[in-house]
Amino acid sequence: MSGPHVIRGSVSLPEAELMWRFSRSSGPGGQHVNTTDSQVELRFDLANTDALPEVWKRRALERLGPRLVDGVIAVRASEHRSQWRNREMAATRLASLLAEATAPPPKPRRATKVPRGINERRLRNKKQRSETKRGRSGRGWG
Repeated sequence: MSGPHVIRGSVSLPEAELMWRFSRSSGPGGQHVNTTDSQVELRFDLANTDALPEVWKRRALERLGPRLVDGVIAVRASEHRSQWRNREMAATRLASLLAEATAPPPKPRRATKVPRGINERRLRNKKQRSETKRGRSGRGWG
């Protein structure tokens, strides 16, 4: 593995809390695929970790609730033929998933009024367009 996988700021995934499982990847690949355990499943016990601040952990547990099994989140990777690249991919996916789940909620939108100038400009353009179209009708050419 290449270094710690940073979630956000100074918080990163502790290598000791990551549980790796390897299995044979499905799909094409010839004889090689039948002998190597290149598919990677990475599991992280979100409910019992001390690596995340308490607020982040609560937020992540709430947002990832349907994906969790007994408080554990699992991520799979089998796109690459090499186990090492699949390990990198799984760890990156887990880090980005946790970064998204622990992000603070967006600030509530403040309702604003439409500026009067914009409304007036819209009505002026509308009237001008209406005059243009009325001029095409041919009435009064008599």
